[in-house]
Amino acid sequence: MFHVKPQNVLILPGWQSSGPEHWQSRWEARFGYRRVEQHDWMHPQRGDWMARLQDVVLGADGPVVLVAHSLGCILTAAWASHSKNTARVRGALLVAPGDSEREDLRELLPSWSPIARQRLPFPAHLIGSRDDPYCRFERARSFADDWGAAFTDLGQAGHINADSGLGDWPQGQVWLDELKKDKH
Repeated sequence: MFHVKPQNVLILPGWQSSGPEHWQSRWEARFGYRRVEQHDWMHPQRGDWMARLQDVVLGADGPVVLVAHSLGCILTAAWASHSKNTARVRGALLVAPGDSEREDLRELLPSWSPIARQRLPFPAHLIGSRDDPYCRFERARSFADDWGAAFTDLGQAGHINADSGLGDWPQGQVWLDELKKDKH
């Protein structure tokens, strides 16, 4: 069974990136996954972020798996709705999507509305939290439905970030490993 190379597991942090104690950063350091670095983490522009993701996907030497958190989930959906290179993506782990259509976030992130809501052209698994301050649980579930993603309720886990106390988050790695496997 073929597996995706570690450098082709692409880490897609959200707004302001992911700090050193975030599970994304820990996975990057521990497993050799590759963070998709954005030009401006503080003032993200959807078009710029999509172009950067496109460049990295096209530069990969094989299939990729996307590991998105917060605004990275919204980036994944936006990119997939426009890219002609989605066949290069084996799957996507989508964790704690940030609801950029919420009034307070829409004002801070104006280029991120509307959120692309079409079915993703690759397998995806969305992990949501019942007390995420950036996305109501029902909205996270509706994103999963619209995107055709499997959905897991992580319970009371906040924004599923460093503040959630997940450490290396082994259960998340199990879900990622499922997406990395070649199902063909």
